[in-house]
Amino acid sequence: MSNPVDEWHKLASYDTNIQGELHANLLKNNGIAVSLQALSAIPGLNSGLVIWVQQANLARANEILQNIDVTPAADD
Repeated sequence: MSNPVDEWHKLASYDTNIQGELHANLLKNNGIAVSLQALSAIPGLNSGLVIWVQQANLARANEILQNIDVTPAADD
């Protein structure tokens, strides 16, 4: 018998909350349940974010994040 808590796996870590939230919303829009873990207990502190997904969705979530088209900044 497995514990549902054990079925969550760390998918990705982000240096900023906004980047993590954007990627989490992309996953949610594709039907994947996510759990977000802030890296600071102080509200409003932009310290980073970790996205957790359930084991059943781990491969699909990785695939979605790997297919994000990143456009270089104009300054590069």
